[in-house]
Amino acid sequence: MLKTQAYTSDGAPASFDEMLRPDGTARPAYAELLKWLGQQTKTSLRQKQQEAEAIFSRLGITFAVYGSAEANEKIIPFDLIPRIVSAAEWRFLERGIEQRVRALNAFLYDIYHRQEIVRAGKIPSAMVNQNDAFLPDMMGFDPPANVYAHIIGVDLVRTGDNGFFVLEDNLRTPSGVSYMLENREAMMHLFPELFSAHRVAPVERYPELLRQTLESVAPRHCDGDPTIAVLTPGVFNSAYFEHAFLADQMGVELVQGSDLMVEDGALYMRTIRGKEQLHVIYRRIDDAFLDPLNFRPDSMLGVPGLFGLYRAGKVTIVNAPGTGIADDKAVYAYVPDIVSFYTGEKPILDNVQTFRCSIDDERAYVLDKLDELVVKEVHGSGGYGMLIGPHASKKELADFADRIKARPANYIAQPTLALSTCPAFCPEGISPRHVDLRPFVLVGDKVRVTPGGLTRVALKKGSLVVNSSQGGGTKDTWVLED
Repeated sequence: MLKTQAYTSDGAPASFDEMLRPDGTARPAYAELLKWLGQQTKTSLRQKQQEAEAIFSRLGITFAVYGSAEANEKIIPFDLIPRIVSAAEWRFLERGIEQRVRALNAFLYDIYHRQEIVRAGKIPSAMVNQNDAFLPDMMGFDPPANVYAHIIGVDLVRTGDNGFFVLEDNLRTPSGVSYMLENREAMMHLFPELFSAHRVAPVERYPELLRQTLESVAPRHCDGDPTIAVLTPGVFNSAYFEHAFLADQMGVELVQGSDLMVEDGALYMRTIRGKEQLHVIYRRIDDAFLDPLNFRPDSMLGVPGLFGLYRAGKVTIVNAPGTGIADDKAVYAYVPDIVSFYTGEKPILDNVQTFRCSIDDERAYVLDKLDELVVKEVHGSGGYGMLIGPHASKKELADFADRIKARPANYIAQPTLALSTCPAFCPEGISPRHVDLRPFVLVGDKVRVTPGGLTRVALKKGSLVVNSSQGGGTKDTWVLED
């Protein structure tokens, strides 16, 4: 029989434990799971772990690890023990997420039109107009349904019973939804008896709802059902599995830039049957590579003339070019004001306190407290270009201080949060590990929040970094239904 550990190996109390109360009893949502865990053995769970790895290996669910001489493809680590969210907790999160994504889309519309939020003094003009992610080419353009960010991943962390915070907003090309779907498929195969003991909200309709969302933002001139394709950079991209997976699940074509052409005021896809017109492109390539005529002239990934076609209303690009400014880490500090400005409401979900190194007083504080803070590059992602002060060496701290002084606007800093923990199957048995959560949101004719999302887990003991590129893994997220 396995026992769960409520404390870390050094004897210090763990962070907020989502499964266990301080007295060791189960929180209500976890009662059945805790009882089930008590009936398992390390050998049986290890066998299930090996079975899960075989499933993921057969499916080719991999990610690329960069930073060495060449990128290495690895099977993403998967933890067998689900994370459970109660129905009441999810209703709160869902309301907060919907409020936030509506406000961010309103912000994007505003900054590419009259910039009322800048005129009102709620955000500095330079934060918008001099931001590398701001795309002047989008000024004055109305995308279909006025939606800029159609597919959003909102990264959440928890610090207590009612302590939920948004860590990041991902509005460019958020990834990970394929892991969410495959994790659920694997858990239903591995532990059907555990599923039967819970009423778990389904996630498997995501590809269908994604297609409905894409169809809802087709160009106005489109007659009949729009033709959709997923635009990928190609097989060497770290998220290529997801690109291919989503195209297959939606029943649409997976294309590269070389498969497409602009001709006679329309976008066409080359097929063995001849050319076929496309109406909606779900792109998984960055703005800079979309169109060599408008952006990087050396891009081999995009389509010449695509952006002009988009501006003419002949094709829809999802997510819209220029959405990246809304998930810029410096703009993040202003999101509570953005929510209040566009909704007239107090934000339901809080931000993590954020210090902007571009501001003298805040930079001085960051440099003074560098060993206590987490420092991030404004345009960084995937856990790269990041400093976790309490775990950094003196040399790393000194190097980062020099970087901040050289390019202060390139960095923000945040307190080191005591992220909540969930039970994970580790070499020593069942042990708490730190987690975050990325719910996926679809915005088109309506806002759809997938119940649960992707839980990322820091599998290294004591680590707060959940990114797969930095040693993290994933687990299934169960939202319980009433």
